[in-house]
Amino acid sequence: MADILLTSLSALLTSQRALATIGHNIANVNTPGYSRQRVELGTRIADISGSGSIGNGVQLLNVTRSYDVYLAGATRSSQSAFNRLDVFHSLSSSIDNLLSDENAGIAPSMQEFFSAAQDVANDPSSLPARQAFLSQADGIADRFQTMAGRIQDMESQMSARLQQEVDDINGLAQSIADLNEQIIGSNIGNGSPNDLLDARDRMLDDLASKINVTTTSQENGSVNVQIGSGQALVIGDNVSRLSVGGDVSNPTRLNVMLDNGPNRTDISSSLSGGTLGGMMDFRREVLDPSMNEIGRIAVAFAFSVNAQQNSGMDLNGELGTDFFSVAEPGVIPALSNNGAASVSASITDVGALTGNDYNLGFSGGAYTLNRADTGEPVALTGSGTVSDPFVADGVSFVTGGTPAEGDTFLIRPTYNAAASLQNLISSAQDIAAAGPLRSLANIGNTGSGKISGGTVTDSGNPLLLSNTTIEFTSANTYSVNGAGSFPYTPDEPIEVNGATFQISGDPAVGDSFTIEPNTGGVGDNSNILSMANLQSVGILDGGSSSLTSSVSQLVAEVGGATRLAGNNLTAQGALLQSAMNQRDSVSGVNLDEEAANMLRYQQAYEAAAQMIAVADSMFATLLNAVGR
Repeated sequence: MADILLTSLSALLTSQRALATIGHNIANVNTPGYSRQRVELGTRIADISGSGSIGNGVQLLNVTRSYDVYLAGATRSSQSAFNRLDVFHSLSSSIDNLLSDENAGIAPSMQEFFSAAQDVANDPSSLPARQAFLSQADGIADRFQTMAGRIQDMESQMSARLQQEVDDINGLAQSIADLNEQIIGSNIGNGSPNDLLDARDRMLDDLASKINVTTTSQENGSVNVQIGSGQALVIGDNVSRLSVGGDVSNPTRLNVMLDNGPNRTDISSSLSGGTLGGMMDFRREVLDPSMNEIGRIAVAFAFSVNAQQNSGMDLNGELGTDFFSVAEPGVIPALSNNGAASVSASITDVGALTGNDYNLGFSGGAYTLNRADTGEPVALTGSGTVSDPFVADGVSFVTGGTPAEGDTFLIRPTYNAAASLQNLISSAQDIAAAGPLRSLANIGNTGSGKISGGTVTDSGNPLLLSNTTIEFTSANTYSVNGAGSFPYTPDEPIEVNGATFQISGDPAVGDSFTIEPNTGGVGDNSNILSMANLQSVGILDGGSSSLTSSVSQLVAEVGGATRLAGNNLTAQGALLQSAMNQRDSVSGVNLDEEAANMLRYQQAYEAAAQMIAVADSMFATLLNAVGR
């Protein structure tokens, strides 16, 4: 009788526990990250007797969770990639919308500036036209400043968000370590702490949405977590915290640091995936290049307009002064510098500017230059002195003081240019619309020679506005102010005191041509006409790119990066959904399946209860028989 009772009781208890597990599954059908649990049953050890083996019922071996480590890892990886693209696309779209805006972009303001210059060329003596031109000069300077300010605001917002992301990652890492400790303590016998494992997986999923992670399972049930290029974030119940701190090369910028005891390592360059990786990638691939390129265009605009303004004459009969001011390249010494060196930089060739930032470092007794983003070496010429500066990519560097081994300086040729652009002209009369010189053929000339208008090649020449007479001493030679004998070739440039002229035809002996200041030339529009044409003249990239084409190229590059990120985001979203579906097909709770299992174990429970009743009846009958 005892065997029947114990066997029936084991069936009753295992059915009861199976029903409890099914109820737990149904209760958590909508719980994020919950893995379906199931009971594993096995027969109890049978009794061996002379008449054979007699079974002792059933026992609960374990309650396991339906979990596939590879599907979970694939989902985690897809989530990290999706969040990275989501943040990158969102931030890049902000830059794209800013640059391509038909009202707030650089292109329409630049077009309005050059259109106003053309209006002055149409009527160079008109003060209202000149005043309107000055207003457009203020407008384009304000547009560059506003554009740069918006991008700098995004950088500030990213810094604040960076701190929040780091705080969230630290909190998740601590939670994972705490769960590791609980899991290690709960691994008793053959049981598995399923709900704790699910909770830890949820924390890992949340962490992967912030940053790409790799995990390593340990025999004691804990999980180690690595980030970046293998830096340990969680080892068992120990946590290495992240923090934000100034870049050693650029203290004004915040980077992500890994704090490991007394050591602090900048790991920003090795971070990938998740929202944090997306922010780092956006800053490196879109924000910095956009800021540098806007600055490069601002430098080219200011330098070219200034050069043309300096080559003309204003209504006061004076050579034009600079139209715009723009900041010199930024030079930032590294926090780790130990020497007493100093570095100054200036732009000497706009056409050679690249829009890159550089690291100028001192090593082995010499300075070397590398790109800040890739570390690629950049050739330097010169010796770094005032009379013989270092020169690379259109930038000159002058060094002074005594550097120490390993000292570095971050050189940012164009990063701050757009924010600093300012209009220096306040009076309409100071616009140098006229050419500074006029050339005349002597009224008594007998030959067919003709002289062109001059082109200024060196506005700083002190003799530029002096009177000059070119007289032909023979059919093939001429003198300048009575000196020299120069060979004459029709239409060949003749350089005189910082200006270039051409004489054509066949001048006769004794014919002369006069070059004099264009005093009173209020109706002359030659210089402002050249200024109006600057928008389509090759200035950047060695003279192959104009101002307008450079703006269009910048808009196209940012727009292309944004569209590519959007397309990749859509594709990654589909991959993420597929990975989640595969994971849920294994780990998710199916209510129909649970209902079928509930009915099966309910019937088993009822049958076991009936067997107990039968055993009770048999035992009662036996007692009654013995009692007689």
